[in-house]
Amino acid sequence: MQIFLLLFPIIFLISCSGKPAVKPVETFDPEKAFANANEQIDKKEYEEARATLLEIKNRDMSKKIAPLAQLRIADSYVKEGEPELAVAEYQRFLEIYPDHRYASYAQYQIAMTYFNQIESADRGYSGAARALEEFEKLKKMFPRNPYRDVIDIRIEKCRNTIADYEFLVGEFYYKKGSYNAALGRFEELMKKTPDYKKEADVLYRIGMCYKNLGQKDKAEEYLNRLIAKYPNNLLSANAKKELGK
Repeated sequence: MQIFLLLFPIIFLISCSGKPAVKPVETFDPEKAFANANEQIDKKEYEEARATLLEIKNRDMSKKIAPLAQLRIADSYVKEGEPELAVAEYQRFLEIYPDHRYASYAQYQIAMTYFNQIESADRGYSGAARALEEFEKLKKMFPRNPYRDVIDIRIEKCRNTIADYEFLVGEFYYKKGSYNAALGRFEELMKKTPDYKKEADVLYRIGMCYKNLGQKDKAEEYLNRLIAKYPNNLLSANAKKELGK
């Protein structure tokens, strides 16, 4: 009887307590997480945003938000000023989701990342060359892309930037008296950019390079082309003097 009386409070407490409360597992909501990541990007909390986006990629069972999360990871690097990392993430998107409706956007962003480097003094030429390559790839891979109206304008700027660089290098060799090296640059420029804005300057220098190399016929050919195409250009007057000597 005494043992029962001693055990009764314990039994009573156990029976009253019931089962321990279990906290319900919260269902992962990829759309809500994606909205949070966008808010973090807006606040320039890039590391935190990328952690959220990576979680979406790993936990989005529907696979509807995961591709968008990959794109936003790339976008976050653009906003943070990390172009190389941005390009790598856009390329990863294209590798994983080559047929996604935003695949053309990823390719366009790769091209634009390089295009935005054109104004840089130390990367202008290389940026233009890479941008041109990526824009051409965009046109080939996604002919119905929504950026068609602006692509050709940007391709033209890339080509002009590359041509300006080639002209400056050719001019350097020309002034140095390295006429063969200068010819190589000028003739390649004419081949790749036949509508170059400084074509008169190029024609004149090619003619003078040939003259200085002792190739009279070739010199006359280019100087006469200059006079015929640009009769009112000041260089045409110089070409006439050279032909008259």
